[in-house]
Amino acid sequence: MSERNKREKLPKPDWLRIKLTTDGNYAEIKNMMRNKTLHTVCEEARCPNIYECWSNRTATFMILGDICTRACRFCAVKTGMPTELDLQEPERVAEAAEQMGLMHCVVTSVARDDLADGGASIFAATISAIRKRLPFCRVEVLIPDFMGNWDALQVVMDANPDILNHNIETVARLSDRVRAKAKYKRSLELLRRAKEMKPKIPTKSSIMLGVGEQYDEIIQAMDDLRAVDCNILTLGQYLQPTPKHMPIERYVHPDEFAQLKIEGKNRGFRHVESGPLVRSSYHAHEQTDSAHAAIAAEEKGQALEDNMGLGLDSSSGSCASAASGALA
Repeated sequence: MSERNKREKLPKPDWLRIKLTTDGNYAEIKNMMRNKTLHTVCEEARCPNIYECWSNRTATFMILGDICTRACRFCAVKTGMPTELDLQEPERVAEAAEQMGLMHCVVTSVARDDLADGGASIFAATISAIRKRLPFCRVEVLIPDFMGNWDALQVVMDANPDILNHNIETVARLSDRVRAKAKYKRSLELLRRAKEMKPKIPTKSSIMLGVGEQYDEIIQAMDDLRAVDCNILTLGQYLQPTPKHMPIERYVHPDEFAQLKIEGKNRGFRHVESGPLVRSSYHAHEQTDSAHAAIAAEEKGQALEDNMGLGLDSSSGSCASAASGALA
């Protein structure tokens, strides 16, 4: 038996057992997606958490169709050349989000390298449509790299998503083998530029484990993300969607995920979600709450330090009045 086949037949450990829950919420969401001709990454990427998330009335919308122009070796989404662009899709996504009563909506897409802007204008339109129907709903977008088109990135950032997510997926050494067309350094540059464009919008990225990476390479990837001020990190186990996709090199034990969470927090990530079944959008609302709370605490702490530097305490009033008093 070849080494490839041996790896494909690795026995699944107990900690990866998934509880199937197909209650009324699950059926309702599935019917809604079909009726509105919408796609979810939950289905297309064969996410192991679909039963839990849909039962809890959460889903990650996948816009720009269901055919991707790339063929990443880990991804189950269909590959080919898309034939159309649905300009009404943003409104249908917003309608579905409203019907679900979402307070946190995650929107991702296939890669559309056939479009001049990579679909950035549709991302922006979707954010706007959701905000019109659900003013208090947070909108998180998980975007492709737009092939390094930073004007396209600006279009998305100008729509002011609550979270800007772009996944590096794996460590630098394995990036070219695991991902199609995407480049490790370009992904880091996207995250850097996003933060430069909108410093107050938290950024997020994800690494899947079990594809041949070494522990020190994971740590280096964390450092690379922190160097571009990435705020949220998710770490999960790669699961081979079909025999045609790259095999699993190893199953990472939950204890290692726990240790990596500590490593991430020590490096300054405002939130780290780390576990075998974690995916980029898993418990996304909790990730966002945690990140925003950390940002607020940091800003409050910085303001206090600034006031202390001026000989003021936290009860000195507004920054403008305090500064005026100090300069008088």
